[in-house]
Amino acid sequence: MIIESFKTEDTFNLGRKLGEQAEAGEVYCLLGDLGTGKTVFTQGFAKGLGIEEAVNSPTFTIIQEYEDGRLPFYHFDVYRIEDVEEMYELGYEDYFYGGGVCLIEWSNLIEEILPPAPTVITIEKEPDRGFDYRKITLEYGKKV
Repeated sequence: MIIESFKTEDTFNLGRKLGEQAEAGEVYCLLGDLGTGKTVFTQGFAKGLGIEEAVNSPTFTIIQEYEDGRLPFYHFDVYRIEDVEEMYELGYEDYFYGGGVCLIEWSNLIEEILPPAPTVITIEKEPDRGFDYRKITLEYGKKV
């Protein structure tokens, strides 16, 4: 499914809608170049889960946990992972296969340990369509 986002609010609202529909145990893989709106999408997703605190990309901490929504929310940014073994040190399995919802930015870097059927969300810029335009592709049950 392809969704067109013409402004930041569209990207946020799509994230919110998916967060409202998210269920325990789901894993979302978020792909896109730097500056495409992954953090905006994630902020909307968290809002959809009922999380009120500020949500930022955990680029240096790798994972940020939010427990105050209707489900625990685990936000990963694995951009700085140099070896998938680092995920074992974090205890990733407890997050991926637990009772919360995981959203993983740059998930293509750890594809060998991802669950078999995540929801893959790809955000792309198309400069010829305008500065704020984004093409967002949702693929359910797809390998990264």
